Amino acid sequence: MSTGSPRSTLVVASDESHLPSLESLESRWEHTVRHLTTLESLDDTLEETQPDATLVLSSDPDWVRSALQRIETTDWTGTTVVAPSREGSESLATVALRHGASEYVPSSEIDDLNEQLAEMLTEDTESEDLSANVSSVDLTELLTTTLPDEVFVLDTDGRYLDTEIRPNAADLYTVSSEEFVGRTLWEAFPQSTADRLYSAIEAAHDTGTIQSIEYDAETTDGRRQFDGRVVPIENSPYGRPVVIWLARDITERHEREQALRQRRDHLESLNQINSVVRRIIRTLVEAPTQSAVEAAVCEQLVQSPLYCGAWISRPTGAGEITYQLGRGEVDSYLDEVRSLEHAGDRPITKAFEQNEIYSSNELQTESDIPERLQRIARQENIHSAIAVPLAHDDTVYGVLTVLARRGDAFGSRETETFKLLGETIGFAINGIKNRRLLFADAVTVLEFRIEGGNSFSFDLSKEHNCTVTLEWTGTTANGERYQYVTVDGLSGDCVYEAAQNHHSVETCRLIKDGDTKATIGIQLSESAVGTLTGYGATIRDIVVEDGVGHVTVEVSRDTNVREIVEAVTRVYERTELISKHDEDRSVSTAQDRRNHVRDRLTDRQLTALRLAYYGGYFNWPRGSTGEEIAESMGIAPPTMHQHLRKGLQEVLRDFFDDEDGSD
Repeated sequence: MSTGSPRSTLVVASDESHLPSLESLESRWEHTVRHLTTLESLDDTLEETQPDATLVLSSDPDWVRSALQRIETTDWTGTTVVAPSREGSESLATVALRHGASEYVPSSEIDDLNEQLAEMLTEDTESEDLSANVSSVDLTELLTTTLPDEVFVLDTDGRYLDTEIRPNAADLYTVSSEEFVGRTLWEAFPQSTADRLYSAIEAAHDTGTIQSIEYDAETTDGRRQFDGRVVPIENSPYGRPVVIWLARDITERHEREQALRQRRDHLESLNQINSVVRRIIRTLVEAPTQSAVEAAVCEQLVQSPLYCGAWISRPTGAGEITYQLGRGEVDSYLDEVRSLEHAGDRPITKAFEQNEIYSSNELQTESDIPERLQRIARQENIHSAIAVPLAHDDTVYGVLTVLARRGDAFGSRETETFKLLGETIGFAINGIKNRRLLFADAVTVLEFRIEGGNSFSFDLSKEHNCTVTLEWTGTTANGERYQYVTVDGLSGDCVYEAAQNHHSVETCRLIKDGDTKATIGIQLSESAVGTLTGYGATIRDIVVEDGVGHVTVEVSRDTNVREIVEAVTRVYERTELISKHDEDRSVSTAQDRRNHVRDRLTDRQLTALRLAYYGGYFNWPRGSTGEEIAESMGIAPPTMHQHLRKGLQEVLRDFFDDEDGSD
């Protein structure tokens, strides 16, 4: 603090009646005094006004604690003084000490308070003056005015000559304060701590300046942190050079600072993780194949200092999941993973089969990890791992496993980030598989025979001797997969009742009702249809009759057929691939498609569509009404609507029928 009176003081009081006369303070100090009676705006006021000093005026220890805690959260660095508004107390002084007050003035009389504050805030705090003043101060007075928890007098050999400890603080000690006298630092502290403390005494004596040091000590309340000030005394009354050691218990402040550092470190880690994820997502857009996606993901992850290894595991046709590729600086760990078989109780296998993330921050002792991997983890200093399923809808394409040397690498927030990453990678893989099929000029056609499936279509066809045909399947905006199926040989009421009561049907809606034929929309808990489309297959035809299903799909020619068969088998155990052959696929131009639709429309239907389109009938709000279009055609409105609806039906039939049953 510089010499001279401060320019402004903020007075914050628990009750307006406790505020001293502002005119008296301003007249005595000759500077601006602001006052507050609530704590809500205290931190904002400090940061806006930046006063040289803040006076906390209250006899309520809890209120003072709240005020000091709010001050401590700001960047303000001025002098904080606590004074009682009526009567002081030991608990009030202790709260002031424990929560960072610069000074405590134990007086509530306005004139006395003004005098003490004026002297305190205008004194020169250069170290040589402080040293000279301290030499003549009684220990009890020093304890009251400077707010340490403990005051010790030690000689330059590190021996205690006198002590004064606050009653509340004394409860922390395993011996009484009197027993300190005559002992040395090395008798009171471990060797390493005593050496550090003695170095501070030597420095204070040799340089004649105040030394600061933080240290911890074992107490009845566990290990606590202390802030020490070592003040050299020139004119010692003890007949030898001495120092006065002022110690303040800063455990709570230290813990808050440590918690803040941990939060800052955690936020920094999250920022780095999000940066890695963003780079990966940008890479996914350009990756041409699934293998390229997997390689790019692993490479991007290990380029970050957060992770030391990453690898991808994929399912095989034999029902296993095996190492595909990996990256990182932990070659011995990756080599061991490559040689292992993943049993059903391993985290990677469970992540794949259950489509759930599994993580551990105790990799070196994790019971689910083979002993060989635990040993290598200890050698490589690897502490954490996370297994992330790469999934889209109900299809899991593989598992991404990531390693880290940090012991807390995969908390709840990081896990949520990796869950999103796994879904994004799964979406990219699904898009690649569908893109290959969309632009292929030749496809592979697969025919499956599924017997004894445990789902609605299989049970219905077997029980009622009917035929169930898939008309369309797709995903709604919220990710739910629906199927429209037509049932031939059963009434709509029976179909709807059976669907409502079947365990595999989550929701259902009757679309077309009839005595012997009906169409129903259903959402299934699990279906081979979703599995097939997830692997990039286009469904041509699915018919279930007498409990046996016949499925025909198209896949790109470079698709791993064994992988698809295995995926369907996980849903329906008795699945057989009965046919596989390649077919060329003709490519039609946009003009070919327009001519194809035009040939199926009558003149009236084509005219109604043109007039409606160009007349703004399909806009919102409409540019033309149905009556206006009918008048321009010279026909009645009901007739115009009939032509328009039939024309739309032909256009939509051409569009949706070309999808071959999938969206």
